[in-house]
Parts: sequence; C-alpha cells; structure tokens
Amino acid sequence: MTDEGQQALHGEYKVPGGKLVVVDLAIEDGRIVRFRLAGDFFLEPDDALEAIDGAVTGLPAETSSAELAAAIRAALPPGAVLLGFTPESVATAIRRAIGRAADWRDYDWELLHPPAVRPAVHLALDQVLTEEVGAGRRKPTLRIWEWDEPAVVIGSFQSLKNEVDLENAKRFGVDVVRRISGGGAMFMEAGSVVTYSLYAPGDLVRGMTFAESYAYLDDWVLQALRSLGIDATYQPLNDIASPQGKIGGAAQKRLGDGAVLHHVTMSYDMDGEKMVQVLRIGREKMSDKGTVSAAKRVDPLRKQSGLPRAAIIDRMKETFVRLTGATPGELRPEELEAAERLVETKFSTREWLERVP
Repeated sequence: MTDEGQQALHGEYKVPGGKLVVVDLAIEDGRIVRFRLAGDFFLEPDDALEAIDGAVTGLPAETSSAELAAAIRAALPPGAVLLGFTPESVATAIRRAIGRAADWRDYDWELLHPPAVRPAVHLALDQVLTEEVGAGRRKPTLRIWEWDEPAVVIGSFQSLKNEVDLENAKRFGVDVVRRISGGGAMFMEAGSVVTYSLYAPGDLVRGMTFAESYAYLDDWVLQALRSLGIDATYQPLNDIASPQGKIGGAAQKRLGDGAVLHHVTMSYDMDGEKMVQVLRIGREKMSDKGTVSAAKRVDPLRKQSGLPRAAIIDRMKETFVRLTGATPGELRPEELEAAERLVETKFSTREWLERVP
C-alpha cells in the first residue's frame, strides 16, 4: 500500500554486548498493528514471544520507549527469562522503526587517520567535520586522532581552575584546551592514548536515549578490543571499562542540524604521576584509591593486549571497515582551513578557555 500509515516498518537494534533485536510492524489509525518480534536472543518460555507481540499490538504509535518497555514487562509470563536483550531494547527497536532510523550500513562511511595536528586544531576539526556531515557535504566519518605534543582537554562545562593546575601544566609544557562536548578532562601525551571521533547523522541514533546511543556508537570498538583479548565492556553512562578498571571515556555533542559528534579517548600508556600533577581532579580520584605514590603508568590497553599502540589502532580500523564498509578518506584543504579559522576565533581564545573560570 502507498498510504504511509499502512507501510510495513522495520527496525533493528544490536544490544551492546548482547543480541540483535528485530521488529516489524505497521501503523493504522495511529496505532501499532501487525507487530512481530524476532532476533538471535534467547527467551523462555516459548509463549513469551506471543505475549510480547500482543502487548505491543494496539498501542498508540507515539508511545514512548519507557511506556513500551513497561507494557512488554507487564505482559511477560511469570518466571520469563530474557537473555541477550531486555524490554527496553525491544522498545528501542520499535521507536527506531517508527522513526525510520538508519543503520550503520545505510551510509557510505569514510575513515580518516591523518597526521598529528595541534590540540586546538583537533577540537576545531570536531566542530567543522560534524557540521559538514550535518550539511551533507561530507559522508559520515570516523577520524582517528594522532598526538605529537601533550595537552589537557577539558569538557565544555568544566571549571578551568577546578580541573587544571595551570602552573604545573605550564611547567610540563602541557597545552590546555576546551572542547565543545561535555564530560570530564582528558590528559594526552604522544603515544599515550587512542582517540577517535565519529561524525554521524542523527538518524543513526534515532529512537535511542542518550545512554543507549553511547553504548550503540561504541559497540564496534568493544568488538575490536575483545578480538585482541581485552575484556572491554560499556559502563554507563559514558565509560569503556574492564575488570582491571576504566579504559576510557566518551563524550557527545548534538548540533542544531541533527549531526552527532561522538568522541572517545582510551588510555594506552599514560604517565600517571604527571597526570595527577596537572589534573586536580586526577589527584582526588587517585587519592581515593590510595595510589598516588604508585601512579607510575596508566596503561590498560598496553598491559592487557601486550601490543603496540599502532597495532591496536589497526585492529580498530579493520573492525570498523568490516562492520560498516568504510573506505579510506582524507581531510579536505577547505576543512583544515575552516578548522584553523576556528582556532583563531574560538578555540585559542581566552574567552572560550575561560568560559567557565
């Protein structure tokens, strides 16, 4: 049928660390009809599947994710067991179907791994490339960062004086810059971290909560790390962790044109003693663990994999290409020029750095 309300709608959601949830449905007179749930998950008893289908059928199309999950949970038979998925993941797949959300392979992805640039240029590139994707002038893109000088990158809303010991930063030659996304401070040195940015259309995370979008956008890198023997997991809201502790953290920014910036920094082999002298909050965290005097290196990726940093990045790139079909790309001269202009007008200014003193 050509009427939009009668069209078959299809939605998928790969549960991070879990199974694939697939839903098919239609909308008639503003309500969900012909709903069917499928996937590679495990569910007991068998009639629980029919109960879920019945719980969703007839609900208003505008039913929220939370309301959908509550209806599904209430319909489950006593003692039902769900493995690899949850009522919330079914609700996410439904909202993605109704919102006609895209999947990774619905786009032609580019993969960039350019040479190192100044810290402020990295941050400016994040804004420029996100805007370019949002405007349709650039394909959705993964960019791997390279560093050749030390820096502290603070979140958009962090207090400069509360987060950074500026005297020690100057003494160690550490540049201090502020990014456009929220979250916490990151300490960077050449060869010490693995950082990447995703510049994606908003449709890729349509129907997801912020927490779900963090997990969804980082699932590919968890797969890459696990393939190297690193027991990496998603830790809400925005951390990548392992049984040995935190590996890294993510941050996001949604721009007005709908594009999503999602970037992650993971520790490879960091100078912990220097970090706690430059980052004030780092001292408190390390002191809480009683490890200030022993903070020689923070090296979860190096220790757990035994591999050079470059080998870990190569596996990340291989995994992303396998899952998305990404092809190699390059920064365009006009994008670098736009980033340099933003450095001069925004990212290198005191007004921006001290926007939260």
